[in-house]
Amino acid sequence: MNTPPTGPQTPDQDTPDIWTLRLYVAGQTPKSITAFGNLKRICEEHLQGRYQIEVIDLLEHPQLARGDQILAIPTLVRRLPEPVRKIIGDLSNTERVLIGLDLLPRVP
Repeated sequence: MNTPPTGPQTPDQDTPDIWTLRLYVAGQTPKSITAFGNLKRICEEHLQGRYQIEVIDLLEHPQLARGDQILAIPTLVRRLPEPVRKIIGDLSNTERVLIGLDLLPRVP
């Protein structure tokens, strides 16, 4: 399931035009559905029109877990902008997700 970018793009020299995010799940479990819903909400609030979400169901494509070294599910992988970052869980902690995506500065 892909979500095409929506809305106008905002050029920025530090970040790419489109953020590429990949969410690894295993079937349509409540945790997987919650993770996708949380991710979609966070992207609409903070990356509106500048993101693409690819959902990988490991029950259908287990071989794809090896490429991103997925050890737990659900796992969100930020592929672009680099560097690649991973966030494990249902993404219900918005602040943790924003820090993981580098949308909020880390607190020392």
